This record gives sequence, structure tokens and C-alpha cells, in this order.
Amino acid sequence: MDTIEVFQEELPRIGFGTWDIRGQSGFKALQAAIENGYRHFDTAEMYRNEDIVGEAVAGSGLDREEFFLTTKAWSDNLTHAEIKRACEQSLDRLGTDYVDLYLIHRPGSAPLEETFAGMQELVSEGKTRFIGVSNFSVEQLERSISISDEPIFTNQVEYHPYRRRDALLSFCEQQGVILTAYSPVARGRVLRDKILQDIGDRYDKTPAQVALRWLVQQDYVIAIPKAESAEHQRENLDVFDFVLSEEEMRRIDRLG
Repeated sequence: MDTIEVFQEELPRIGFGTWDIRGQSGFKALQAAIENGYRHFDTAEMYRNEDIVGEAVAGSGLDREEFFLTTKAWSDNLTHAEIKRACEQSLDRLGTDYVDLYLIHRPGSAPLEETFAGMQELVSEGKTRFIGVSNFSVEQLERSISISDEPIFTNQVEYHPYRRRDALLSFCEQQGVILTAYSPVARGRVLRDKILQDIGDRYDKTPAQVALRWLVQQDYVIAIPKAESAEHQRENLDVFDFVLSEEEMRRIDRLG
């Protein structure tokens, strides 16, 4: 699998999103994802599935260090004390001593200075290796960078061919911040897109694979598609054996 280097960390360009993956069927999907080669898993306290993510990782037979685990604090847990407690509760549910990346899920009412003070302590205590944000605007990301003594690893936002992020992506590139694309296939909308179908036919790829390739072919972008079926999980990883032309990239750009 193709990777991107961030802060001397090799991170897979395609991770596994776990929104709405719960219960026994969700656990089986996570097991299948690990068997299919996924090593970056994205969850959140709000998803109510950290327990099965942790169980799947622990039961994989692989070392914890083989995985890159991301989780998030919800917007009502952002005071200094609340974010530290929220992280510790997430660690308990995940059954691990640390996460690789801990995010603010979305901006909340607590001052960012207070939030980042708590997050920086979580780094120094070894409870998370990196910190970042999610659903932040350019202005909010810029302020976070100015406040935090720890570097901002990523801003996770909805990003797909119909949701342009030009200004945010440009700023992320300038600052060395990864843009993590959630809902990268627009909740299935790309599957019906004639332009993506036409491009995919040239490479024997699905519209979803073309959309994912468009994302990961951009600097500083990774994607975290969700897929419960093993077949779709494998398809989502199978996007590194073709390269879109500049003209094809522009055609997809215009969808937004």
C-alpha cells in the first residue's frame, strides 16, 4: 500500500473509516479489514464503536505497533480536564495504552487554548503520539497552529469530487498538515457519476476507485473510506496501480 510520511511516520494513504460500524456485523467487518491489509483505523468516542475496534486489533495476532489508531473527542469534552478524561475513557474502550492520533472532532465552546493545553499533556504523558483537528475551517486551523506547541498532524474533513477544499488544501500544504478525507466517495454518489464511470472504464476501475485515486494523487491528502463488505474493502485499497492524467484530474476537479 502507498504511504505518506508525516513527522517521520509512514501513514497509509488509504485508511479505514468506522462511522456507523457497530455490533457483531461491525466487528466482522473490522476483522475482514485487517485481513485485507488495513492498518490505519479511524474511530471516535461519538461513534460508540471504540470497543470493537480495540477487540479487532487485539485479536488480530499482530503487534499493536503495526496499527495506526485515530480517535476523537466530541465537542462537549474540550475543556482541559474534559479532554484528558475523554482520552483516557477512549483508551479504556480501545484496550490500549495509547492512540497514535487524537483529534478534536469539531470545534466546541471551550477556548482552544484550554483544549490544546490538555492535548499537549496527553502527548507528554504518552497517551497519544500526535494531535490534530477535524471539521476545522482555514481560520480555525490557522489559530490552532498558532496556539499549539505540538504540531497539528491533520485536519479531517469531508472531501470528495463534489466537495471542493481548494483553500483548505492549499493552506494544509503550506503548513505541512495532512488533509484526511472522510466520506471520500460521497456516501455512494460517485457510483452513479458518468464522468467517473468513463474514466474508470479506461483503467478497468470502478467510479469509487477513480474518486479515491483522485484524492490520494493529491499531495497531503489521505482518505478513510468505510466499507463493510470484504470485496469493497479490497477494491478501496486497489487504487495504486494506475495514475490519472492531468486532464482526468481536471475533469474530476470540475465536478465540484
